[in-house]
Amino acid sequence: MIRLCFHGAESTGKSTLIAKLAGELGLPFVPEYGREWAETRGTDFTPEALLAIAAGQDAAMRAAAASNPPLLLLDTDPLMTAAWYAMLHGEVPPALLAYAKAEHYLLFDPDVPWVADGTRFFGTAEARARFAALAEEVLVGTGVPFTRIGGTWTEREAQVRAVIRRLSP
Repeated sequence: MIRLCFHGAESTGKSTLIAKLAGELGLPFVPEYGREWAETRGTDFTPEALLAIAAGQDAAMRAAAASNPPLLLLDTDPLMTAAWYAMLHGEVPPALLAYAKAEHYLLFDPDVPWVADGTRFFGTAEARARFAALAEEVLVGTGVPFTRIGGTWTEREAQVRAVIRRLSP
């Protein structure tokens, strides 16, 4: 099984694109647990809340992996929660780095317009750039393989489709 994780700053098309491609290609995917948390419990992302979000995301990923699909798409994982933790609290607890890693990551650049949706935080150019840098630092720091995704919405989709084709068994 290959797990492909969509990773990066807010409002870069990850959730929209993963849902579209999973549906079109008939691939299983794990939605973003943090969004569900924010929509049902609010956006007070305390250290404890972020640790619980990472645990919830991991549980959902493990449940989806239990059927051993050849390719499993992940709309984030605990490494993205680590970037959130760093952005909001200035550090990354080792527990967030201890979870199993995906076989490949897609790092989405923040080069498309930011859209406020009630759960997003970092809409200024400065905050967005800082958050994107932290997301990348987490990937580089853990040594996981990743492909950068950027450009227009059409270019992003083509890039992701190419990676999916390359990784598909």
